Amino acid sequence: MLKATYNYNLADRIDSYQSRFICGDYCEIRTKAEICPLTCSIGGATGDPWKTKGARKGNPIPAKRSAGEIQSALLPELKLSRPWYKEIDASVLQFNIERLDKAYQGFFQGKRFPKFPNRSTFRSFTYKSGVKINVNKIYLPKIGEMSFFNSRPIPDGFNIKSVTLRLKVSGWFVSIRIEDKDVPAFPIISVEDVQSVVGCDVGIRKLIVQSDNKRTLNPKFSTNKRTRKLLRIRQRRISRKRKGSKNRCKSGNVVARLHQKIVDTRTAYQWKIATNLAKKYDAIFMEDLRVSNLLKRCQPKKDEETGRYLSNGQARKAGLNRAISDASWYDLRTKIQYAAAKLGKIFDVVPPHHSSQSCPECHHIDASNRDKEIFVCTECGYFADADHVGGLNIKYRGALMLRIALKCRIKVHRDSVEPKQLCLFETPNVELPTSKRRQHRIRKDKNGVPGNPPVQLNIWDIRSAANS
Repeated sequence: MLKATYNYNLADRIDSYQSRFICGDYCEIRTKAEICPLTCSIGGATGDPWKTKGARKGNPIPAKRSAGEIQSALLPELKLSRPWYKEIDASVLQFNIERLDKAYQGFFQGKRFPKFPNRSTFRSFTYKSGVKINVNKIYLPKIGEMSFFNSRPIPDGFNIKSVTLRLKVSGWFVSIRIEDKDVPAFPIISVEDVQSVVGCDVGIRKLIVQSDNKRTLNPKFSTNKRTRKLLRIRQRRISRKRKGSKNRCKSGNVVARLHQKIVDTRTAYQWKIATNLAKKYDAIFMEDLRVSNLLKRCQPKKDEETGRYLSNGQARKAGLNRAISDASWYDLRTKIQYAAAKLGKIFDVVPPHHSSQSCPECHHIDASNRDKEIFVCTECGYFADADHVGGLNIKYRGALMLRIALKCRIKVHRDSVEPKQLCLFETPNVELPTSKRRQHRIRKDKNGVPGNPPVQLNIWDIRSAANS
């Protein structure tokens, strides 16, 4: 029923847009009034489109209601025309419209236009009020009381803001948002107190390469050989089942459980990385990568003479897109940001342009500096691992952006042995004195036979060693 109301409201907004901006003003049959952009926010809703209660004393002109507010005013009429919707709590229906509003706002911010969800993709709903929790019992309005596994008890003094129920392959899950205004916000360390700074360069073979040259491997949870073989076999079993049958549904659940296991394993691995980074460093910087742009398809190539399409490398890029999606860089970034905020550390992103093509010593930028995983500066000759260079540049850019003073470590070589004062006609000896020379033990094998001694022996020493 929630899916039906979501689709109805979405279709209502699409029809209203087409009526106003394509057909111009029109007369709606239900209200018998002329509709135009200046008098109504959305044509399908009834009632007054203006906020009369929200008008200020100094400004008698009321504000215009949004499309979501007008559609929320239709809920009483929905329950009168369809009495079975009275079985759903009012806050759940209101949040369903807010869900559509959020999807619409994302479209105007550059995301895709909201789609009509089907029954398999619409698997959650949210309560705003009325939920009560008693140890391992939870009361949901219009549903009743049921038992659940209370994995994290709610601390004293916190109020329940919203409760979301989600249907997954392994069962129903409930997420509870709590709030306590008396609890202060997490303290953030000041820039002057920053002692350790790290820059993180993400990749596919190595998930993270830090500026201090520490590397975190990418286990490739869904793109490794064993998992891909399992997915291929189980998806083949689905295709062999008759559509709409119970056996096909069971095979689909098997594949869904495997995908859920991959997601859970990847999430746990990313939380471990994020927690370790937040505990060890005071300031963490990462690249501001546009992952959606990296996953775009290649532009088609067309032969001007024959008109046939040429190979554009999309088949090879499909494997790269699969590996990028498996690495899940943006999810890792959000988890690091959350862990840093929880511990009061600094987290920020820097522009990713030329991060692995710029020399960290002389700052010379050239595409020929990098050759696959090797970085060699064509200007000053500095060479290192390309991912390590990327981590260093990210660290320097972040420190420069926040004006963090970096402490340079000066490498001091071990002092050489003080030379001996030479006498007249004495030749210098390059060997160290006996007291300074490392003493090596003679190695013996399993049979007790001595190995090569550290000092060359003469013939009499060899005989005495053999006799002993």
